[in-house]
Amino acid sequence: MEVQARAPGKIILAGEHAVVHGSTAVASSIDLYTYVSIHFSTPSDNDDLLKLVLKDTAVEFSWPIGKIKQAFPESAAPLSATPNSCSVENAKSIASLVEQLDIPEAKFGLASGVSAFLWLYTSIQGFKPATVVVTSELPLGSGLGSSASFCVALAAALLAFTDSVSLDLKHKGWLSFGVKELDLVNKWAFEGEKIIHGKPSGIDNTVSVYGNIISFRSGTLTHMKSNLSLKMLVTNTKVGRNTKALVAGVSERMLRHPDAMAFVFSAVDSISKELTTVLKLHTPDDLSVTEKEEKIEELMEMNQGLLQCMGVSHATIETVLRTTLKYKLASKLTGAGGGGCVLTLLPTLLSGTVVDKVVAELESCGFQCFIAGIGGGGVEISFGASS
Repeated sequence: MEVQARAPGKIILAGEHAVVHGSTAVASSIDLYTYVSIHFSTPSDNDDLLKLVLKDTAVEFSWPIGKIKQAFPESAAPLSATPNSCSVENAKSIASLVEQLDIPEAKFGLASGVSAFLWLYTSIQGFKPATVVVTSELPLGSGLGSSASFCVALAAALLAFTDSVSLDLKHKGWLSFGVKELDLVNKWAFEGEKIIHGKPSGIDNTVSVYGNIISFRSGTLTHMKSNLSLKMLVTNTKVGRNTKALVAGVSERMLRHPDAMAFVFSAVDSISKELTTVLKLHTPDDLSVTEKEEKIEELMEMNQGLLQCMGVSHATIETVLRTTLKYKLASKLTGAGGGGCVLTLLPTLLSGTVVDKVVAELESCGFQCFIAGIGGGGVEISFGASS
């Protein structure tokens, strides 16, 4: 038997940065996924290795099961019912297992993901030999939640073979978990995110697990389903960014101009609230779809202007904004800014020819473009005979 899980990435539709200062933010799943497939070795395979194959970066890592057992002498039976944090001792053991891999320097960013993999695998499945293959449609480190979707898909695939979840193994096609099981996947994925990011907000993994759209403020998450099927052009500027430095920069600006920045954050809060109202409205005909899309475009433009006030834009982001504006399309950065990705709303009635022209012009600047539907479902599982 083989199990495959897929988990979506995410975008921030409104409220990034301001959310740290008490404003509301809105995040949505996008239909670009990370896929994790697991094939457990049988005794006849004569294979006593745990293998991790990262298809997109063309690297493969493997560990003899004996070596993993030595690294975790304290680990008892699988702990899948109770997600727990990686202790300092276990973190040291994982670090030594990762160090022995000799990861090439150009790909050293993968080390934290490999560490999260080892922790989730051994915690949920113990010491079974297996081959785990990961592929992703999400660019790494660009603010689209690639690490969270990896942790979510991995946790879901690992939990699918435990007593903690009940799934129909004979079902053909993609299956969803029940609410209690989704909660369990989310808690485990968050533990993986902590290994990768230190202090994640938990928003990325929550959107990836449950899908749809969430609004959040001061740690409170509200799930909602949009009545609009929106399409976004996501442009990856390919400029890496330092999220911590960008967040710190906004806080410093707040200290220098407290009154002005308080108004900026308050305006962002209003934009996020209005956006959630628009997304939830029922749409009986095409005219009102167009009206709603125009409202969303204006809200995106206003939010982008306020992000520029916060000082988190970047020359490449401005290039994307200028290019899309030529075609009367509205764009905003998503996530930390300072590079990363830009969202452009593609209205329902926009012709495909225009989309092709915009994409061609953006790609000629060296950017990478994706077209993504927003607000779809969350993590799913599929079972199949191993090929």
